[in-house]
Amino acid sequence: MGAADEILDVVDENDRVVGQAPRGEVYAKRLRHRCVFVLARDAEDRVFVHRRTAEKLIFPSLYDMFVGGVLGAGETYDEAALREAEEELGVSGLPRPEPLFPFLYESADSGQSWWSYVYEVRCVLPVRPQAEEVAWHAFLPEEELARRLLPGGWEWAPDGLAAYERLRARRAQGTSSGL
Repeated sequence: MGAADEILDVVDENDRVVGQAPRGEVYAKRLRHRCVFVLARDAEDRVFVHRRTAEKLIFPSLYDMFVGGVLGAGETYDEAALREAEEELGVSGLPRPEPLFPFLYESADSGQSWWSYVYEVRCVLPVRPQAEEVAWHAFLPEEELARRLLPGGWEWAPDGLAAYERLRARRAQGTSSGL
């Protein structure tokens, strides 16, 4: 079964399940579904940053400061956060990611929408990122990440960028302590 065949829950504007459909159909019809974003930090507090592979169904070849992805049908946000973090980082035995906040991602450009939950995890294990998901990776200090976010910097996955901007705003207001 390919990624496009994976069954996802379809949700309404209040994050209630209203049906199920294959991922390919969910994307093609722009049905609202669920997604997790996991900010992974190493022992030196650097952030895992990667470039998505060209084969990704959504946002191919763009940079992201989160690992994560869609929830399978019936999967909880917490289950998906741990599964996605371990899969994409290529590790096992991560601590359970800390849930930070939910938000509804809506793209004005594409009409895409998904309920999202942002998490954070400390990864002190050597990473072996999943080749099908990650074309390049590094752990970057926050200052370097901030430079790469400036105009003229890297091209970022818009949903990850939206999640990161919300995370920074919450931290500036003192509502999300992080690790």
